[in-house]
Amino acid sequence: MKEHRAKIGIIFLIVFIDLVGFGIVIPILPLYGERFGPSGLTLGLLMASYSAMQFLFAPILGRISDRVGRRPVLLISLVGSVVGYLLFGFAGSMTVLFVSRIIDGISGGNIATAQAVIADITGPEDRAKGMGIIGAAFGLGFIVGPAVAALLVEIQPWLPGVAAAVTSSVAFILVFFKLPETLPPEARSTGPRPHPLSPDSLRETIGLHPLLILCFAAVLLVIFAFSNFETTFAQFAKAEHGLRVSQIGWLFVYAGVLGAIVQGGLVGRLVKVFGEQKLLVSGLAIAALAVGSVPYPAGIPTLMVILAFYALGQGLIQPSLTSLTSKLVEPDEVGGVMGIYQAFSSLARIIGPVWAEIAFHTGSAWPFRSAAVAYALALAVAVVITRRLRA
Repeated sequence: MKEHRAKIGIIFLIVFIDLVGFGIVIPILPLYGERFGPSGLTLGLLMASYSAMQFLFAPILGRISDRVGRRPVLLISLVGSVVGYLLFGFAGSMTVLFVSRIIDGISGGNIATAQAVIADITGPEDRAKGMGIIGAAFGLGFIVGPAVAALLVEIQPWLPGVAAAVTSSVAFILVFFKLPETLPPEARSTGPRPHPLSPDSLRETIGLHPLLILCFAAVLLVIFAFSNFETTFAQFAKAEHGLRVSQIGWLFVYAGVLGAIVQGGLVGRLVKVFGEQKLLVSGLAIAALAVGSVPYPAGIPTLMVILAFYALGQGLIQPSLTSLTSKLVEPDEVGGVMGIYQAFSSLARIIGPVWAEIAFHTGSAWPFRSAAVAYALALAVAVVITRRLRA
């Protein structure tokens, strides 16, 4: 048990450090791109390129990890992140920026492998707690990363890219020296397999359990909803409440800290009492009501209360849905399944921001209404999953 806790702690540090690097890059990426005078479409494609590559390669890395083990995939992908971040920091053209984001997107598929590690070392009763810890690492990384970027970019424009590369280098060292292999040779899959996103492979994976397709649909809807919020909340807060950029940043920190507390602390306790299914349904209902209320608060205090409920809802959804999905298949299929799960998440992160910007320019409330509808649809899917699991 202590050994497993140590491994979970190491995975937390690895994901956190890696996400700090990601969080450093994201806030300043559009500013870096604007230096080269691109069109709006080109800049939009640059922003989407990371998620597009993650969509394509997360299933591949997950499937490879089922065959060769988790450690090699994590190590190689972290080397890729270091290269991508260095290219980003010293990019002298839009082409190099694109190459950097493509490399980082391919390497970013390692999150599915990290989730597979958690699935390897946790029993069914502790799975949601383990996935919640990864979620907490995500949240904290996105809090620390933008703050680091804001400090470093004022010193030298290339420093954020170098800092991001350093974080991935530290994560590499942790994996190399501290994380043993979690998938024993006898549990690995064998034999040739087609591309994980090919029609035959998708049919094979979905055929592993009849509820997998519903889980993939749920994560697509959830991340689409979250992307609508994430993409336009800053614009909304500035336009409707007159907040400065620094004030908006602190609101993101506030929501991020609450989400990390929920995923890193509360979920593990709550799942033992209520189970993943009830937490998932409750989280979706809370998130739908909260995000749908964003356009209507009377002032900042009310908005902060709404954000607290939204952080609670989203914090319950992610680890519960991830854990539930991983439990549907055998250990040697978890990496491939989580890779496809991550691919659907990435697909939503490609579609969501594009839709959100279109909706926002139609009316500032529409991205949040769209998100509420997506959460409601995901809630309906979750209810179906729950009923079929109980049948």
